[in-house]
Amino acid sequence: MSQTASPQSVTGARVCTIISFVLSAVAVFFYPIIFGLLAIVLSIVGFSMGDRSLGKWAIAVSVLATVLGFVLGYLAVS
Repeated sequence: MSQTASPQSVTGARVCTIISFVLSAVAVFFYPIIFGLLAIVLSIVGFSMGDRSLGKWAIAVSVLATVLGFVLGYLAVS
C-alpha cells in the first residue's frame, strides 16, 4: 500500500517569507538599503500573518544579510 502526501496549501504568509529570503540573498550583493529593508519588512509581515516557524528565521537572515551587504559595500569602496 503506497501512501501519498497530501499537498499543502501555500499561504500568503509563506510566500512573503520565501520572497524575503530571496531578497536577503540579493541584498548581500546589490543595494542592501533597498533589498535588505524590503526583506526585513516582508519577513515581519510573513511572521505576523502566521508563518511563525519560518518567519523567525527570515527576520534573522534578512537582518544579517543587510548588515553583510553594507559591510561588503564598505570594503569594496574603501
